[in-house]
Amino acid sequence: MVDHIISVFPNAALSRFFILKIIMALTKTKKAEILKDLTAALPSASSIVFAHFKNLSVKDTSELRSKLREEGVEYRVVKKTLLKKAIGDKFSGEMPNLEGEIAVAWGTQDAIAPARGIHEFAKTHKDMISIVGGVFEGTFADMAKMQSVATIPSREVLYAQFAFLIRSPLQKFAIAISEISKSKE
Repeated sequence: MVDHIISVFPNAALSRFFILKIIMALTKTKKAEILKDLTAALPSASSIVFAHFKNLSVKDTSELRSKLREEGVEYRVVKKTLLKKAIGDKFSGEMPNLEGEIAVAWGTQDAIAPARGIHEFAKTHKDMISIVGGVFEGTFADMAKMQSVATIPSREVLYAQFAFLIRSPLQKFAIAISEISKSKE
């Protein structure tokens, strides 16, 4: 097939264009399979993040996927029409405007993990990936809300901050008692 295209289009640029079109096109069966997977996975997700990406290399994408997978988050590049069909009217509110190439990250365990994972990766890959919206607590959220969700610390960090907050006044009280006892001696 590729040899046939090259012989029909001797111009290298044209032949590359048509080869990419043939390789990149999704068949109806593949689209139906993707739609089925998304329709099954997205409604049970605790949160969903829509991310715009551009100029992201395969290496960077693989790195992002592995980091997200460690946190129990799925990541998939999806056609916007398939995404809209899969989401349908399962969530309340208005779906954010999705421009450019869109990827979807979702998790079923930690509701903050998808947004935090994309946000952390975007810090090191500026202008390559960004959050454009998502679904949080069953409602569509815009970019600003998803960015604020992404900056919420993890549960372990919150526990540590809480423990430090409780410990700090007790420690100061113990130091004050110690100083008082030293001054009376």
